[in-house]
Amino acid sequence: MDPTESASYLALDAANVEFHEDLHLIIWRPRGVLDETAVNKVLLEVLRREAMATQPFNRFSDLSLVESFHLTFQYVFQVALRRRDSYVGRRSVKSAFYVTDPEAAHLLRTHALMTDHSPLKVKVFEERKAAAKWLGVPVESLMP
Repeated sequence: MDPTESASYLALDAANVEFHEDLHLIIWRPRGVLDETAVNKVLLEVLRREAMATQPFNRFSDLSLVESFHLTFQYVFQVALRRRDSYVGRRSVKSAFYVTDPEAAHLLRTHALMTDHSPLKVKVFEERKAAAKWLGVPVESLMP
């Protein structure tokens, strides 16, 4: 089934975000240049969704269409610490990042390291199938 035909599908074009209520999953597919503005925009959407959600939801970020990464180590470090702090006392959620670029993988492994031992479980994947298995969703739901 085409996910856009589902009543629980909501596309948020401005942030390249899809929310699948039936899978308890938010998907982010940034394109072009990934910078602080783009990350901050999606973080605001995630925070808004978290505030409205009756139960936690997992995340999948597909970074395969990003052409250039304009993020500093310091920014990634600060975001990871803020996200980690915001999850104190909450139920666990998973955040899977699909990457095809070594620079992105390095930055996201930093994020994963900084959120380790918190309810926010972060993993970096080079295959969608492995990410789908870890998230417990059909691989088709992670395809563009």
